Amino acid sequence: MDYDAIILGAGGAGLLAAALAGQAGGRVLVLDHADKPGKKILISGGGRCNFTNTGTEPDCFLSENPHFAKSALSRYTQWDFLALVEAHRISWHEKTLGQLFCDGSARQIVAMLLDECAKGGVEIRLSTEIGEIGHADGLFGVAGKTAPQLVIATGGPSIPKMGATGIAYDIARRFGLDVVTPRPALVPLTLGEGDRAFRDISGVSCPVTARVGGTTFAEAALFTHRGLSGPAILQVSSYWSPGDAVVLNVAPGALDALREARRKMPRAHLKAALSELLPKRLAEVLSDRIGLAQELGNTSDAELARVSEGLTALTFHPTGTEGYAKAEVTAGGISTEALSSSTMEARNVPGLYAIGEAVDVTGWLGGYNFQWAWSSAAAAAGAIAERSRR
Repeated sequence: MDYDAIILGAGGAGLLAAALAGQAGGRVLVLDHADKPGKKILISGGGRCNFTNTGTEPDCFLSENPHFAKSALSRYTQWDFLALVEAHRISWHEKTLGQLFCDGSARQIVAMLLDECAKGGVEIRLSTEIGEIGHADGLFGVAGKTAPQLVIATGGPSIPKMGATGIAYDIARRFGLDVVTPRPALVPLTLGEGDRAFRDISGVSCPVTARVGGTTFAEAALFTHRGLSGPAILQVSSYWSPGDAVVLNVAPGALDALREARRKMPRAHLKAALSELLPKRLAEVLSDRIGLAQELGNTSDAELARVSEGLTALTFHPTGTEGYAKAEVTAGGISTEALSSSTMEARNVPGLYAIGEAVDVTGWLGGYNFQWAWSSAAAAAGAIAERSRR
């Protein structure tokens, strides 16, 4: 036995799990095929890393088992990670909706995690291919090294240009763990030719309430040359399936605003009224789509109600998503049915753990997925340390 635990993946979850297990006395090795640790951390949050969210609650996560994340999230909270950030004297600021960012650079979070790993005597080997994983006599064998505990922290296939792959699922299946079908999440949606007018106003954004089924988010939407993006769209994309409608309310209180416009400028046309409520290019597209030809003064309440519905229930049927290349995270993954919610250990394979994005737990946009990485890492690290002491 060379180590107490081998951790596959030098991302956020893998590094924190290694640091905590190492500081608790475990001999830990981290392996990653990348040439640098924490690559996804470095590009996150526009380079400033949205490292957690003050509003983190289990309801902010998707999973086939919506209760699975509760244990880990309650035992290593956003406040625990923030305390670590502050202990390293990393200055931070809060943006909208509880999102916490570094004042400086995401590199500070990577440096913090590496410093914590060094405190725990963790060995990190980069540019190392995992290859075949052996398992015999209670030991896992990887890249010529052995340990009684193995942690899958390799993430999902989102952002493949950073070297992301679906290797976590291959490893899980190798050990008999089920995998919930992975799919891109927090991802822009594409629109077809029938909505080309909206694609032609690429770059226009406005605050909206976006809805898919019974799920709504009130943030900004962005029209792109391929379809829809922006925070509100990324949020609902995690709940979207092919065939689902995406409904936008682009003008709350539209009916009252239109009635007021009719009173103030009865000779104006719809485009002029909408330009008071929305970006001009969007107002032009919507006025053409709604098709109200007469002056506002000659428009009935019933006609204004129809116009209002076109603004408060603007409906699209996306043709798809922009895929893993543009997805911030991967939904689905290693089934939570195979794992202990308190330790992240596989129920039927003692010593095997899965944490972070590799698991079927997906957070909202805004630091929630990082918090899941930290919380699940801490859960696994505690179990690793306890087993190492036996």
